[in-house]
Amino acid sequence: MKNIISTHPIQDRDVEKIVGKLLRFGVITASLVVLLGGILFLVQNGTQVRPDYHIFKGEENEFITFDGIFIGLFTFKPMAIIQFGVLLLIITPIMRIVFSLFAFILEKDKLYIVITLIVLAIILGSTLGGLKI
Repeated sequence: MKNIISTHPIQDRDVEKIVGKLLRFGVITASLVVLLGGILFLVQNGTQVRPDYHIFKGEENEFITFDGIFIGLFTFKPMAIIQFGVLLLIITPIMRIVFSLFAFILEKDKLYIVITLIVLAIILGSTLGGLKI
């Protein structure tokens, strides 16, 4: 039962529920996007001879940048759609941290605001530091 007299605009339990829904929504959305890309890939390439996987070949250059992924996404290239799904999966926990930051700001919990900002800076720095933008 909610504490109606509480001074906090949102309760801890409310934040947990919203974060849980956010994570679930992000994972399901990313999975559906990857599934769509996989189906398109099989429709376009399913009858071709199986590629040789004994030698590792990295992803094509056009799908390792944000520009390449979004251009490929709007031209319905299956690999770009799959990459976009992976991008959504990476963004989901980052959005959870951003949401938690706003919740701590509303609660005026300075310690957790600072801790969350540090975690967010580390994750964004390590994620964006490795990207070819």
